[in-house]
Amino acid sequence: MTMLLQGISEAQNDAFLVGLTLGGALIASVVFGYFNNDAAGVSFLTLPASVLEKWLSGIMIIGLYFFLFLVYFRLIDLAFVAQYHHNLNTHSPYYKEQYELVNIIPFTGSTAAQNFMMFFNFTGIMMLGALFFNKAAFIKTALVICSILVVAFLLNLLIINLLIKNVQTAFPFTVVWIWVGKERARLELFPENADKVKIIFRFVLPAVLWALSLLRLKEKEF
Repeated sequence: MTMLLQGISEAQNDAFLVGLTLGGALIASVVFGYFNNDAAGVSFLTLPASVLEKWLSGIMIIGLYFFLFLVYFRLIDLAFVAQYHHNLNTHSPYYKEQYELVNIIPFTGSTAAQNFMMFFNFTGIMMLGALFFNKAAFIKTALVICSILVVAFLLNLLIINLLIKNVQTAFPFTVVWIWVGKERARLELFPENADKVKIIFRFVLPAVLWALSLLRLKEKEF
């Protein structure tokens, strides 16, 4: 039963992640791909407005999706959790445990922070990719992202195997699993280094990607 309830919580998190990140990436690709694919988009680039204003018009649409998704998800999450709690057997000896295992996802928690990080990184990548690829920008950019992730994973695994013995698997910037006898042991970054990595992926990398999309849009203006 506990595993089932944990599965429900994971499904909540997955729905939040996929809806926010995938939807945001698709919106970013469509909006900024508009500058490449349509004659109207080309005309928009020639309007007597600054590049920053044109860029901000695309950002506002992405921001609107972000806000509307959070509102929609919160309403769905409220209804789902309320229905789940209502259907629990209050006389069950496991009622308290079952009740507390499934709750509304807080937008200020660590799970939401990870999802927000994914949203801003992937939208930034898609904004930039849409300004480089004229056709099927979303698919092409997604393939580039997947290729980079696979290469980074394999290269990281190769380097870790050269440095440490009995490596089971390793993920870039996060964790290394090693075999200790028949058991697995977890190696993590020192807290100060982990905090630096979080700052880079949550703030620095998204800022760089979004800024590059602005520079790329400026290059396309004529």
